[in-house]
Amino acid sequence: MVYKNKCISCGTCIDICPVNAISWDEDGKAKIDTNKCIKCHSCEGMCPVGAIEIKD
Repeated sequence: MVYKNKCISCGTCIDICPVNAISWDEDGKAKIDTNKCIKCHSCEGMCPVGAIEIKD
C-alpha cells in the first residue's frame, strides 16, 4: 500500500523493485501492482518518507 499523502514522487521504490511492480499513477504518485508484487519489502525499506507499507 502506498500512502499517497506521504509519497514525494522520488522514484526510489520504482528503481529498487526487482519485479517492476511499481509505477506512477495519474497523480504522479507511486502505485503497486499487487499481482506482480512478490512482497520482498525492498521498496518499504528504501522509501525515505515511509509512504509504503507491504502487508503479508
